[in-house]
Amino acid sequence: MSMQITFPGGMAVDARYRGHTIHTDQPQAAGGEGSGPTPFDLFLVSIGTCAGYYALRFCRERGLDTAGLALSLETEWDAGREHLAAVRIEIELPPAFPVKYRAAVVRAAEQCKVKRLIQAPPRFVVAAVESRGAPLVPAAI
Repeated sequence: MSMQITFPGGMAVDARYRGHTIHTDQPQAAGGEGSGPTPFDLFLVSIGTCAGYYALRFCRERGLDTAGLALSLETEWDAGREHLAAVRIEIELPPAFPVKYRAAVVRAAEQCKVKRLIQAPPRFVVAAVESRGAPLVPAAI
């Protein structure tokens, strides 16, 4: 997997991945223009949409009507708003959703790869390398 990160201007940061450009920006209060979601917003979106995918797939595999199926995601922060303390995902089921599948659709949504990755995080490596486009110029002594 390869992703290219670019800086289109201001505080915006874009990611080019699998033929898509994902645009992020910071809110005006943080020096950005608010022209896109923040990277952290996309992190939360990835959790919600991933859980939604698994719930949707569960229903479709069983031929269940998905009209009215929706998820909502709420966050809970610590007292200083420094750390995310909890994420709550509620699956809103259609009125005719079979009771016998309620616990199972929750288990399906819990299979979200993003959530599982957070629970067993990978090792991260960040390195500075020479630019691919131009040679590094030595700093003046």
